[in-house]
Parts: sequence; structure tokens; C-alpha cells
Amino acid sequence: MNIKSLLFGSAAALVAVTGARAADAVVVAEPEPVEYVKVCDAYGSGFYYIPGTETCLKISGYVRADISAGDDAYSGTKRDTYDWRARALLRFDARSETELGTLKSFAELRYNFKNGADAETVDLNQATIELGGFRVGAADSQFTTWTGYLGGVINDDVIAEGSYVTNQISYTFAGGNGFSAFVGLEQGSGGYNVVDVITGAPILDADGEQVTSSNKINDYTPHVVAGAKFEQAWGSLSGVVGYDSVTEEFAGKLRADVKFSDTISAFIIGGYKTGDEKDFFGTWNGDYAVWGGLTAKVSDKATVNGQVGYEEDGTVAAALNVEYQLVPGFVITPEVNYTKFDGFRSLYSGRADDAFGGIIRFQRNF
Repeated sequence: MNIKSLLFGSAAALVAVTGARAADAVVVAEPEPVEYVKVCDAYGSGFYYIPGTETCLKISGYVRADISAGDDAYSGTKRDTYDWRARALLRFDARSETELGTLKSFAELRYNFKNGADAETVDLNQATIELGGFRVGAADSQFTTWTGYLGGVINDDVIAEGSYVTNQISYTFAGGNGFSAFVGLEQGSGGYNVVDVITGAPILDADGEQVTSSNKINDYTPHVVAGAKFEQAWGSLSGVVGYDSVTEEFAGKLRADVKFSDTISAFIIGGYKTGDEKDFFGTWNGDYAVWGGLTAKVSDKATVNGQVGYEEDGTVAAALNVEYQLVPGFVITPEVNYTKFDGFRSLYSGRADDAFGGIIRFQRNF
């Protein structure tokens, strides 16, 4: 009996001590499941779901170095040394599906460092929101982008085909047969110095200051731009027209692209404006301008691009380059440029002859 009492007593004591310790123990919660980043294949390669959302994000861009020598193709200025610019560009593309269609937002930031920080800049090159064909924000003017900029050369806009970043709102209709069209309103941006069209001398105001003209609207009447495009396997036809509400003048462009094969393609663009002076859309000298170019992929790694532009005032600009992919993602592009100045440009730049120069670009895309 004494032995049984002793065993029962010991068991009771052990249970009591164990219970007390269990009460004092810290309860460790189960770890939350890790939410890994998932690939989003709905919009092409490079998109990932932002954790905890149904929004897909793609981050891309490039790092670039441009080294120029010889004469400046734009102004004819003779360089005393290299013109050297480095740039880092970042793009952010976010998309998600809604009951009204795909909601898109796009932003592009550019960081430039030029000639030992003589011209160090940071700029927002694009920031737009799109939904159901509507787009609002800042981007290059659709007078420039709708017809596809120019060719594959680096100094392509010595004779400019339009203006660039501006605040805008537009609506684009995309048909199922290759046809698309848009209409938009734009604020405009930038401007130019007013000079005598005969002598090229600056026009001064009563205080002796240079007279300038702004391409930005100065009241509630926006610039208006519209265009249409037809794309097929053989190439495309596109046209765009813009009304500058400040100068009250029109400008338009027509473009044809032809794909001769999988490796060779060409384009031609014609532009015409009604005003005597440059405006937001008609950025060339004279009534009309034409551009033409050719692209030929000559090997798996090398592509040749050539372009010639002419404006009615007399200036001719030509460029030829070779894009060579050293390794995937890294492209080296040497280019030669030639400009024959005439008319207003020869007076304004102080040159009546030509310019010959070159540039080499190193670019790593990601």
C-alpha cells in the first residue's frame, strides 16, 4: 500500500510540474507562407506579377555611350575634341485586366552625362496611362510617333520630322484588318529663336533681347492631331495631320514601308506644311521635306541602315551605319554622317558648305 501511494504521488507531481512548464512555454506561430514572384505571360516576356496583386510589371531599359567626332551633323560646327555622352534609361510598364479592357501605365526616365557634366540632365521622357483606346499623359507627339519616327540611323532627325515630348490626350481605334486610326489633343512644348529669313540675323525686341516663339499653347485651344494606318504582311501605309493652334497652320506626313524580304525593308516619308515658319508639327525649313531609308540584315549579328533627308530650303542630310551585336544584349554601332547646308540653315549656322562627321554607339539593352 505504501509503495502504491508513493507511485501515485510521484505521477501526480510529475503531471503538475509538466503542466506548469507548459503554461510558461512560448507558443511559436507557424511561419507565413512565402509569396514568390510569379511570371506573367499574358503580355509577353519580361513581365512579373507584383506580389499580392493582379498587376503585371516589366522593367527594362539600356545603358549607352555615344562618342562623336568631326563636324556636327546638325549645326556644322567643327569639333575640337570628342563629344562624349553617357545615358542610362529605365522603362516601367505596368498592366492589368479590367472590365473595360487592359489598363496600362508606362514611364520612361533618362539620365544623361555629357562632356564631363557640361550637360548633365535627368528627364521624364514618357509617363502615360491607357485604357480602352484612351491615352493621357506625357509622350512624344503623335505627329512624330504615328508614322514611326524615321530610320535606323543614330542622327536621324538632322531634318526633323516633328516635335517630341508633350502633354497629350488621345483615342486610338484598332480594327481587326490591319486598319487603325487616332485623334488627339496636345499642349505643345519647346520653341525657337526668331531670326531674319534673309540674313539669318537674330530678331531683337525693344530691349535688345532675342525674340523667341513658343510652340506651347497660350490659351485653352489645344493643338489637334489625327492619323490613320493600314498594316499588312508586305508593309504599311500611314498618314498624320496636325493643326498648330498658336500659328493656326497645318502640317501633314505620308509614309510607306515595304518589306522586300525577311532581311530587307525600306521606307519613304513626305511632309508638307502651310506656314512659312517652323511650328510645333512642321519642324523642317521650307514647305516640304522628304526622307527615305533602307535596312538590310546582312548576317545574324550585323544590320546595315541608311537614310537620306531633304528639306525644300535646300539642306540634305545623309547617314549610314552598321549595328553589330557583339553578344546578346550588347550592340556596337559605328555611323558616318554627311550634311550639305543650304538656304536658311547655311545663313543661320554661319556655314555655306557641308559637314562630315561620325559617331560610335555602345549600347547594352536589358
